[in-house]
Amino acid sequence: MRYAYAITAALLLGGTAIAVTSSSNVGAQTAQNEGLQAAAPQGAPASLADMVEKLQPAVVNISTKQRVQVQNPFAGTPFGDLFGQGQGGRPQTRQAQSLGSGFLISADGYIVTNNHVVSAGAEGASVDSITVTMTNREEYPAKLVGRDPATDLAVLKISANKPLPFVKFGDSTRARVGDWVVAIGNPFALSGTVTAGIISAVHRATGGTYDKFIQTDASINQGNSGGPMFDMRGNVIGINSQILSPTGGNVGIGFAIPSEQALPIIETLRTGKAVKRGYLGIQISPLGEDMAESLGLAKNRGEFVQGVEPGKGADRAGIKAGDVIVSVNGVEVTPDQNLSSIVANLPIGSRAPIVLIRNGQRQTVNAVIGERPSEDELTSFAQPQDEDFGQQSNPNSSDASAQSLGLSAIPLTPSIIRQLGIPDTTRGIVITAVDASTDAAAKGLRRGDVIITANNRPVASQAELDAAVKQVVAQGRNAVLLQVLRRGQPVTFLPVRIRDK
Repeated sequence: MRYAYAITAALLLGGTAIAVTSSSNVGAQTAQNEGLQAAAPQGAPASLADMVEKLQPAVVNISTKQRVQVQNPFAGTPFGDLFGQGQGGRPQTRQAQSLGSGFLISADGYIVTNNHVVSAGAEGASVDSITVTMTNREEYPAKLVGRDPATDLAVLKISANKPLPFVKFGDSTRARVGDWVVAIGNPFALSGTVTAGIISAVHRATGGTYDKFIQTDASINQGNSGGPMFDMRGNVIGINSQILSPTGGNVGIGFAIPSEQALPIIETLRTGKAVKRGYLGIQISPLGEDMAESLGLAKNRGEFVQGVEPGKGADRAGIKAGDVIVSVNGVEVTPDQNLSSIVANLPIGSRAPIVLIRNGQRQTVNAVIGERPSEDELTSFAQPQDEDFGQQSNPNSSDASAQSLGLSAIPLTPSIIRQLGIPDTTRGIVITAVDASTDAAAKGLRRGDVIITANNRPVASQAELDAAVKQVVAQGRNAVLLQVLRRGQPVTFLPVRIRDK
């Protein structure tokens, strides 16, 4: 790089020398950039300087001091005391720091940021203090008022003997792809950094339950987290939260929590209350291509009900495993508006109409929205991982290879039921082998799994399974929906593609 710069400098100097020499031989010359002023794109200001000058004082840097328990690598060895500073190899405490951004939303010192900015960065770590630094370098100790890990939001409070500069929220529902936005924050500890770009997408999901981000190509890097995203009126329409990058740095894909989602949560946290969310009590999965194909429905329109929690709102409303929920309270269920997010935002105790498809028929039920339990409680309802399920299938089984789904099965008997450790009332067929080259194997089916239904019809033999497959083929579809039971796990629905022959 030094070599390249040296060559460039030499060329520039040489060019200058030539220009000076030439000027004595010709008339006065005009520089190429003399008197130029670039025209602003339509709808954008010629400069952002005036707007940024007003907004910057309300954007703050946030730093935390943390204590981290570090395990002595020589614990249990003769060097434990030597390298453990006489502590017998016990874990030791180290100090760590984190940096991020935030912004004031009131003159009396309330600040919005990301939860991960003010949270311990490692297991066994704890946050000792939070410090807020203003653009004029004034520092204030901050108190954590409330946090919501699910949406990665947190509210802080600082106290000052004077009114503080603040900004207000705008309406992110009016944001459109192509709109100009400005981000201000603390990337790589470079305070007050301003970047600009456009909105690349709205309602972008990245895999989280409540994800509904604004995507932008404005440069966002480490340390921008918690900082504001402004529209061209200077209103906060997003809170910078994440980046997508193979390198860890900006590649033009950043995500901000939209104000429409953040504002109700911030107001709740500001009052010191915990965020409560609506809950139906169902286990769901996306209506992806294979699942939609097996049901003969359009993909990404609705979500599939894998299980229903007894006694909760969905159960009392008559929702059953195998249903496809397509709308809740008049809002269509799509990848951009997922079911969990829609229900979470409904008032607890309210009654919501739910449109679902059951056995190809559309119907409406009414459910009372309950309160979402804690994440620990939800884990008990989630499908557990049980690896002890019997022997793996033989990938070279000729019986399985000959079948249209790439699996062979036999009827359940009392003896097989006892061996599998499943309820005595179970009816269906048990898989004896799976061809490793088929979609059935790719989806995780294996020896010992019990198929209860195919396309919502009970199966008691391989012949009945084959008949269900033929019926699907006759309807022009390429996947079969199987209801599968595995020991120690709840019954689940799995779409399996029919192999090409």
